Amino acid sequence: MKVLLKEDVDNLGFAGEVHKVAPGYARNFLIPKGMAIKADPGAMKQAEVWRRRAETRRAELKAEFEALSAKIQEVTLTFKARAGETGKLYGSITTAQIADDLNEKLGTEIDRRKVGVEPLRMLGKHKVVVRLSGEFQPEFTVIIEDEDTMAAAARASAAAASAETVIEVKVEETEEATEEIE
Repeated sequence: MKVLLKEDVDNLGFAGEVHKVAPGYARNFLIPKGMAIKADPGAMKQAEVWRRRAETRRAELKAEFEALSAKIQEVTLTFKARAGETGKLYGSITTAQIADDLNEKLGTEIDRRKVGVEPLRMLGKHKVVVRLSGEFQPEFTVIIEDEDTMAAAARASAAAASAETVIEVKVEETEEATEEIE
């Protein structure tokens, strides 16, 4: 079945183009969603208008994606998770978690299905891709740190701080006792 695309369709074509597709794809998806109409002589007259409108929209999206790509490439997200001795996480950092943090940091609404390929399951630095469009696929850095190591380091620094306080108190008590003796 030949259809005239009213808007750009991923993996098919651009608005204003005529494509031959499976009848079920046209009847059940493209036409009901308003993405295409059946290609007939009356519809072909509108093709040029849709083509120009789509080109304008693509130019706007390209500028928007260029700016967003630059912002995304500068981002570094840090997650804390529990891990075993080998560095493998007990669980994973999911693409939904990464997308939520990225959207929060940038103030955007990037679909979670376009962020990353699979959940991250190891400690360390990872490069995660964001598929904005076929042309724009910026990467950003995700760092996963061991939660237990961080907790142990925090406990050690707290213990060191309390030990210093105890030493200072004992020094003050010793000075007071020395003054009393004299």
